[in-house]
Amino acid sequence: MSGEGAHAHAHAAAPERRLLWAMGLTGGFMLAEVVGGILSGSLALIADAGHMMTDLGALGLAHAGMRLGRRPADAKRSFGYRRLEVLAAFANGVILILLTLWIAAEGVLRLLNPVPVLGSAMLAIAVAGLAVNVAAYALLRPGAREDIGMAGALAHVLGDLLGSAATVLAAIVILATGWVPIDPILSLAVAALILRSGWDLLRRSGHILLEGTPEDVDLGELARAAAEIEGVAAARHVHAWSLTSGRRLATLHLKLTDRATPAQALAEVRRMLRTRFAIDHSTIELDLDPPDAADAHQHPPMTRERHS
Repeated sequence: MSGEGAHAHAHAAAPERRLLWAMGLTGGFMLAEVVGGILSGSLALIADAGHMMTDLGALGLAHAGMRLGRRPADAKRSFGYRRLEVLAAFANGVILILLTLWIAAEGVLRLLNPVPVLGSAMLAIAVAGLAVNVAAYALLRPGAREDIGMAGALAHVLGDLLGSAATVLAAIVILATGWVPIDPILSLAVAALILRSGWDLLRRSGHILLEGTPEDVDLGELARAAAEIEGVAAARHVHAWSLTSGRRLATLHLKLTDRATPAQALAEVRRMLRTRFAIDHSTIELDLDPPDAADAHQHPPMTRERHS
């Protein structure tokens, strides 16, 4: 391997190593919190373990995206393997919502029928969990500026910091006052964090799987931007969607003016798609009908069309 190639490989491997270390810390302590929650009787600890599971899922998806994204496309999967990340995210979102419902139901039952909680054991485990989350945050923060998957994983870890802090608070209240209901009350707050993460994951991955238009792309604006390019009379049948969270695609038909240079118009439209809408892969069809014939069956001006 050349010096430049070795440097590139090392640069790509560094974020993966940080993710693996963060996954090891998070996954190991998630199991410790489940065991500790069962032994101490703390639902808040179990709820925080559920939130750590969201972190572990986000870290795993970011790592899978990095690894699978480097696999080459083949005859059966011409776009490669990166959409496995989206399928995993959708499944993870479903699991998180079901987990939230369980924690909420258990929390209500604990409020109606309080269960004794070992505050000292709960506090020790919660403080250790807070330390683990701080370590994971420190590992992920450097790469979050450059990689959107890492940034999403960092957001999950930051949310879990709040969950761990809530559990520490519950343990302190129980030790100081003996007021056990604080445990299920704060577990419901942590469940709300999990629900938010799970729903956002489900919504975003479902939108991609349904080939929805990227949220910051207005198809009407895209069509108008194409029509403003020299040599382009109109843009029709415009569709845009995401293959994965980081790769956008588009298809459209262009009607050119009679004095247009097709190659130049195509190049300008593709440049506009890249720079203005972050669409790197586009399929553009030229409408080569004579001007009179094209005008006879021209579609009305486009405002906002969804891919169906």
